Amino acid sequence: MRLDNELKKGDVSFANDVFGVLLERMSNRVDYVDALLEKGFDTSAQETFLWDRKDAPWPQNEAEWNDLWRKRVKNEYVARLVAKQLYPDEEKSDETTGTNAVELVQEEYDQAAEDALLSPEEFIRERYKQFMLTIASFDEEMLLQRYLTSFSQVYDPHSDYMSPSSMEDFNINMKLSLVGIGAMLRTEDGMAKIVRVIPGGPADKDGRLKPGDKIIAVGQGEQEPVNILHWPLYKSVRLIRGEKDSTVVLTIIPASDRSGSRTKKLALVREEVKLEEQAAKSEVKEVTLSDGSTRRLGVIKLPDFYADFKATQSRQKDARRASTDVKRLINELKQEGIEGLVLDLRNNGGGSLVESIETAGLFITSGPIVQVKERGGIQILPDADPEMEYSGPMIVLVNRLSASASEILAAALQDYKRAIIVGDSQTHGKGTVQTLIPLGRRTSDRRGSLKITTAGFYRIDGGSTQLKGVVPDIVLPSYLDVMDLGEDSLEHALPWDHVRPAFYRAADGLAELVPSLSARSALRVQDDPEFGAYLEKRERLKKRFETKTVSLALAERITEAAAEKELDDIQNGTFGMPEDGEDKDKEKANDIILDETLNILSDMIDLKKKPVPEELAKIKHS
Repeated sequence: MRLDNELKKGDVSFANDVFGVLLERMSNRVDYVDALLEKGFDTSAQETFLWDRKDAPWPQNEAEWNDLWRKRVKNEYVARLVAKQLYPDEEKSDETTGTNAVELVQEEYDQAAEDALLSPEEFIRERYKQFMLTIASFDEEMLLQRYLTSFSQVYDPHSDYMSPSSMEDFNINMKLSLVGIGAMLRTEDGMAKIVRVIPGGPADKDGRLKPGDKIIAVGQGEQEPVNILHWPLYKSVRLIRGEKDSTVVLTIIPASDRSGSRTKKLALVREEVKLEEQAAKSEVKEVTLSDGSTRRLGVIKLPDFYADFKATQSRQKDARRASTDVKRLINELKQEGIEGLVLDLRNNGGGSLVESIETAGLFITSGPIVQVKERGGIQILPDADPEMEYSGPMIVLVNRLSASASEILAAALQDYKRAIIVGDSQTHGKGTVQTLIPLGRRTSDRRGSLKITTAGFYRIDGGSTQLKGVVPDIVLPSYLDVMDLGEDSLEHALPWDHVRPAFYRAADGLAELVPSLSARSALRVQDDPEFGAYLEKRERLKKRFETKTVSLALAERITEAAAEKELDDIQNGTFGMPEDGEDKDKEKANDIILDETLNILSDMIDLKKKPVPEELAKIKHS
């Protein structure tokens, strides 16, 4: 059977056949789980569970199948025992903060606190019964969505089928009556995974929901949470969204818990993500020099390439746009007497391509910014404005969540040798463009739409931003760099390729500074105890993410769980927080990556005043 030919004829019987087999096998496994729980487990036995079976072989017979499931269920059983032992008296705690007159209800506690009255056996039985009910309730539209999405993602992870219901959700996303938590989601392993937290949204203000966290249940206020495991994403999103100022309670598996055995709850108050909250912001930072004097440096934080399209189309003079806001902030910083500028694009997931091009144009005279390859050929998109708004020393700061339009800007300024790029080992690596194609000739046809990759972005030097992203000139790794957050972590990601370079003229002198700046930074980081502690904790987080097994021996698992709690703190940025009575706000404001980036920028200013070979010789012999 060729599935593509069957689909062309509108035949989706294969999906129904597979679904029938799935239900039979699930029923078999639920019965087997009951038998395992009746028999009990030896929690002193020294064995491990391979939770990451992505590259593991399939069971060859029923005995191997049963042993795999025995370990899986034992893993859940041990996890419940650990939770009860480590958090026996944990209670829900409410903590209210005011942000722009919006109160965010914060309720965070381990799932074990809520399920303390259930034995591990009862808890696991209820979980599998709920799982079975969820899958059995799949209607025709849900099944078709899963089948066609799986089919399309074999070719590209960003291609998708959007059913009529999910298209309705897509079309009303901007309505004020339907607001949410401010997060981009993607389906992974049957769960709704946080891909990006939207700047200015409730999740961003709250600070606890992180990229890589997976949502497994959604509750409305004080109502019982609804299990959303293996739901279509559009149905999960409908539960997460709701009326403004209403409370949604999310049950999540933290990104640091790779085995998926530990859950947390947090409550967020839904609100509209206003453009003002996403707007560019600036500040002046001072760096102390060796002679005791200070140097004033500017920082512009740009979380998104936004544009008020409606206001722009109606030619309103005060229409909010990323490029005009950055231009205004540059002029304000120049009036403050800055000697250098950091453009902070960390966590910037993209946005308007036009705004990315026009923002890049603020730092060059004129010329090509990006190449777009479509079926009809390659189009070069330029900055045509010859005016350069800022010509001084400059660094673009990026991380693993800098994607799409932000990668275009960083790549262009790197190719022009206009700025030095600093950050994670690479940016996100999304270099493709998707287009919605309705299925059916009439708008009244309720067949949904296909979201298909139709174009790709290429740097002006010819290389794609797909998969490889932008590789910084100087690497200052963050915790994000050890997590599966980039394009290269997606199955069936399109490969990197290249096209013919565009014609452009790069600046002279900047590339020669990179070895010296990198060497200086390495020495400074090596001698900084705080940065050393940061890198040590990052290495521990990396090892945890690389570990594919967990112990099924209770004593060892308790030790592992205690270590995971500390890794949660590392990921959340709360490790090493001051004790009671100390200035906690000051500590929270500390940004160790930005601090070192400012030091690199200060070095750049110094080196521009010195012969480069002499400076390199000095560092090599130090």
